[in-house]
Amino acid sequence: MTDQKDTLFKTVDALPGSFKFDARVAAVFEDMISRSVPGYQQILQLLPTLTRTFFKPDSTYYDLGCSLGAGLLAMHAGFGERSAQLIGVDNSSAMLTKAQQNLSHLDQETLRLSLQDLQDTEFDRAQMILMNFTLQFIPLADRHALMARVYASLHPGGVLVLSEKLKFSDPHTAELMAKIHYQYKKDQDYSELEISKKRDAIEDVLVPETLEDHIARLHSAGFKTVTPWIQNLQFISLLAVK
Repeated sequence: MTDQKDTLFKTVDALPGSFKFDARVAAVFEDMISRSVPGYQQILQLLPTLTRTFFKPDSTYYDLGCSLGAGLLAMHAGFGERSAQLIGVDNSSAMLTKAQQNLSHLDQETLRLSLQDLQDTEFDRAQMILMNFTLQFIPLADRHALMARVYASLHPGGVLVLSEKLKFSDPHTAELMAKIHYQYKKDQDYSELEISKKRDAIEDVLVPETLEDHIARLHSAGFKTVTPWIQNLQFISLLAVK
């Protein structure tokens, strides 16, 4: 994986809603998400264990919004010597170019990267589907239909891993989590100006929902078991089992 330090918002002007997963973001994305999302590395570290827990031979494993391929690598680590199909989908050509480089050492017969919007993606039958901080960039009106298609594509006993930034209905909780997260980013050597510009750029691009919204949608889509398995501040990862 790449390791270029994220200094993007030291130099880039940030108009509200201007954030895009372009080549500039792809070049620093690994550092950006690791320094901005507490718990992200923990999710990646535990994905091989999760993959082994739910493994089904000769099945398909998706990463929807695969960015630079870190989730695909983590799932692949859980395969061991066993055979399975890896499919990464992303709508950013810059991200997929980097992902192809990062995954070039894998067996290319078992790996497929697809440049598509998720709403246009047709899913094969899958054992595991990963969505790491992806749904929050999908328009609200399209989220239920996407989760219903994800559910339909999974084998019985298959699992969705859904990681998202949360919003909180209680304003005091929301203020507390935002305050701690702000300090977390300062502790990662982001300046106040960088934090402010990034917040402006991502406004209305990333639209979070409450935990209750996510759980209700997943149950409505058909998942019988939905539970948080990792949470750090307002960043949570859910397991949904068919």
